[in-house]
Amino acid sequence: MSIFWEFLRRPRMTGAVAASSPALARVLTDGLRLEGARTVVELGPGAGAVTGTILRRMPAGARLIAVERNGHLAERLARRYRGRPVEVIHASADRLADLVPAPVDAVVSGLPWTVMPPPVRRRILDAVGAVLAEDGGFTTFAYVHAAWTPPGRRFADDLAVRFRSVERTRVVWANLPPAFVHRAIGVRVTSRIRPIGD
Repeated sequence: MSIFWEFLRRPRMTGAVAASSPALARVLTDGLRLEGARTVVELGPGAGAVTGTILRRMPAGARLIAVERNGHLAERLARRYRGRPVEVIHASADRLADLVPAPVDAVVSGLPWTVMPPPVRRRILDAVGAVLAEDGGFTTFAYVHAAWTPPGRRFADDLAVRFRSVERTRVVWANLPPAFVHRAIGVRVTSRIRPIGD
């Protein structure tokens, strides 16, 4: 079953109308030092369009943990990467701190941040901060057409209070729809102790 049909069935859960392009996958994995990573987490991998790029950049012996809330997509991902160093977990990303032992070197996300209720979005970001190494990196993408909406601006603000360095990449016009990547490096110590939720 394609990402498009999953979007039609569960638009608030899936978020994307099409799989991320190879060009977007490359930008998502740039700047994370994956070549030296030991443990990497992918949130909302969907059918695995970005998963393969992460695997190609990771060294032998490294571990990739993919957390997918949609059961159909989780099963499909597990079949696609059977025999590869990918552990697929069917669960919500806000449980990340309970599912993955810290620290992890990088977190790559394909989650639909702008359609989430704000408390859920913040819980997930708090969970990312709880497991990420202090100098670890977090990337996620935003569609250009939604970046300047109030939810898009609030998400950018949420990143700024949790990470020491946050940047936006160039627009990946080869993606459908066009998107850019938020790249955040270095968890702020205060974000590790802030209350979860509102």
